[in-house]
Amino acid sequence: MPPLLTEIVDTLEILDGWEEKYRYILDLGKSLPTLPEAARIESNLVRGCQSQVWLTSEYDEHNTVLSFYTDSDAHIVKGLLAIVLSVYSGNTAKHILDYDIEALFSKLDILSHLSPIRGNGLRSIVQEIRKIASIHVD
Repeated sequence: MPPLLTEIVDTLEILDGWEEKYRYILDLGKSLPTLPEAARIESNLVRGCQSQVWLTSEYDEHNTVLSFYTDSDAHIVKGLLAIVLSVYSGNTAKHILDYDIEALFSKLDILSHLSPIRGNGLRSIVQEIRKIASIHVD
């Protein structure tokens, strides 16, 4: 399980330079479990990503929360996924739809250190998660 968002933000803010932050993001990716091969199917691929990214979800009706499971063939993307999951996974659809992730990306200065294609891919992942959440919003 990835660290909590506050821990991620605090760590990224104290690290010096993008190289150290990049290594930390890579380490975050290692904290994510690998998706089983059965989940690595065409219908779970996120469109718009330079790398292969698979996304699955579960909805807990009793607690009204969504859990997301992801994987990627790129190590940096797995780290970025860990950040995204720390925001969204285990939360309500309303929280997911209300959360300003662009403000978080700006605060962490992530997008300025990614290629435009990688940044668009990250936004595609967020868009897919928000699409899933919109199905479960009250």
